[in-house]
Amino acid sequence: MIYHGIRFSLKLGVGEEEVVAGLAAMRAASLAIPTIRSFVIGRDIGGEYDYGAVSVIDDLAGYEEMMNHPSHLEVDRLGLPLIDRFASFDITDDPDPDLGAKIAEVHRRRYAGNPDVADLVSDLGEYSGSAAPGPHAS
Repeated sequence: MIYHGIRFSLKLGVGEEEVVAGLAAMRAASLAIPTIRSFVIGRDIGGEYDYGAVSVIDDLAGYEEMMNHPSHLEVDRLGLPLIDRFASFDITDDPDPDLGAKIAEVHRRRYAGNPDVADLVSDLGEYSGSAAPGPHAS
């Protein structure tokens, strides 16, 4: 199993209607992606971010399908311009010692195939985590 998590804080001035619409779009996308077994999307409590999400996927093939699904890419294109700080992480019980590198390769191919999404991620005020492209990578 792979648990893919994100945490994010919004830019100043993002209105409540945009937040509600964005979270609803994230939920709809998660329901539309067949490889997501379960998910949670909501407020980030006890951390330094505003919101977060965790998606549960069976394996690397399902992870790649999730990352490249049209619904996920649409949410990226609509939501990333509203975000200032973003962190992604993956937790897995898969014993493959190369899984981290394989996940990074999924992201590399995803950004190569969707340069507009790579640009949106690179334009974030801060990004940490799985294979961040551009100057804000850590």
